[in-house]
Amino acid sequence: MDVPLAFQIAKLLISVGVVLGLSMIAERVSTRVAGLLSGYPLGTAIALFFIGLELSPEFAAESAVHTLAGFTSTLALGGGYLLCGRQDGVRGVLTGTAGGLACWLAVSALLAQVDFNRLSGTLTTLTAIALFTWLYRHVVDTRATARGGFSWWALAFRSALAAAIIFLITGLAHVLPSAWAGILAAFPVTMYPFLVILHLTHGAAPVATVIKHYPAGLGSLLWYALCVSLTYATLGPALGTLLGFVVATLWLLLWMRLQVWWQARRSVVRT
Repeated sequence: MDVPLAFQIAKLLISVGVVLGLSMIAERVSTRVAGLLSGYPLGTAIALFFIGLELSPEFAAESAVHTLAGFTSTLALGGGYLLCGRQDGVRGVLTGTAGGLACWLAVSALLAQVDFNRLSGTLTTLTAIALFTWLYRHVVDTRATARGGFSWWALAFRSALAAAIIFLITGLAHVLPSAWAGILAAFPVTMYPFLVILHLTHGAAPVATVIKHYPAGLGSLLWYALCVSLTYATLGPALGTLLGFVVATLWLLLWMRLQVWWQARRSVVRT
């Protein structure tokens, strides 16, 4: 089907705005917070929303079931990028991207063969979250230092990369079954461009910090995808998206409060 021009413009503006926002948070707040927010339903929300608009809410809801398991592929991408992108500069970005995409494709191909339901998809990703959190336990936190405003070339690069990924995912959804559409919707649409930008401007160390904290933020993504799978077919993409963000935000706030409580408890035990 032909996609209205208004949808295309909306994809561009939303995807660019989200990526730039994450970059500013990393520079002005912390890479840890940026890593947590990378797990917020930003790219996934954009992809599923436009899949629901362009195809049907029912197709998007069915895809969202596979998105629940597809976050495991996203974790694999982060792990591959971390292992292969240890150098600073363009070379580190290229090797990290190659390793990350190879891991993502391998895991995605396996997941696409499984007929997931909401429970099995969620349990698959929860298991992956626990595994990757354990694997990243020795990664050192590194803060990105502020470096002034955005240059025109950086703005153009971020815009093109973010928009290209969104357009590719939503375009492929028109020709792929719902299982692959759901897995594609779990692709880190906003996190990957953010990693590339951070890597080029600040080096590999802050990127490792973002990847380390990414699994902790996936809880909100799981809740979001679960809510979409339950609401899109009956309430439509607009209201389903709104409810999904409410649920995801409540989870993220609860998770952050739990982290504060746990850190305070550890401090008391040490003293």
